Amino acid sequence: MMKRTMRGLIAATCLAAAAGAAQAHTGHGTSSLFDGLVHPFGADHLLAMVAVGVWSVSAWPANKAWQGPATFLLALIASSALGRLGVGVPYLEHGVSLSVVVFGAMLWFAGRATVSPAVGLGVIAAAASLHGLVHGAETPESGFAGYAAGFLLTATVLHLGGVGIGLAIRRRLAEHKRWALGGLGALFSAAGFYLFGQLA
Repeated sequence: MMKRTMRGLIAATCLAAAAGAAQAHTGHGTSSLFDGLVHPFGADHLLAMVAVGVWSVSAWPANKAWQGPATFLLALIASSALGRLGVGVPYLEHGVSLSVVVFGAMLWFAGRATVSPAVGLGVIAAAASLHGLVHGAETPESGFAGYAAGFLLTATVLHLGGVGIGLAIRRRLAEHKRWALGGLGALFSAAGFYLFGQLA
C-alpha cells in the first residue's frame, strides 16, 4: 500500500512538472472566466497550491488546516488586484518558481520539525503574493472580474487536492509520514529548481 501511494504521488508531481514547463503564463487569453480557470494549471502555480494543502494538513491540527489555503487565496486575490494596477517586483517569474522550492522545503520540514504557525502563514502569504502579481499583471482592464473568479475557483480546487493528499499520507502512511513528506518535499523542490532553470 505504501509503495503504491508513493508511486502515485511521485507520478503526479513529475507529470505536473512536465506538463507545465511553459508555466501557462503565455499561450492563452486572460480576459474570461475560462482563461482564469485554466491559468493555475501551469506547473509553478499548481505545485505551489497543492503543496500548501499538503503542508497545512501535515503541519497543523485538523481544525487549523484551513488557514494555509485561506491565507494563500486571500493574498492571491489582493496581490492580483495590485498586479492589475501595475505593481510588480523584479524577477517575478523567478520568484514564483522559487516559491515551489520553498514549499517543498516546508513539506520536508513538516515531518521533522514544528514550524511556527505565524512563520508558516507568513511564507504562504509572501509566496501567494508573487503568484497573484503574475495573475494580475496579465489581466486586461476589461476582464479582471471573470478572470479572477476563474483562477480563484481553480486555486481552491488545487488546495483541496493538496489537502486530500495530506490526509492520505496521514491515514495510510502514518508510520512513514516523515519519509513520505520528505520525499514529496524533495520532488516539489526539484520541480521548482527545474522551472527556475527554464527561465535562465
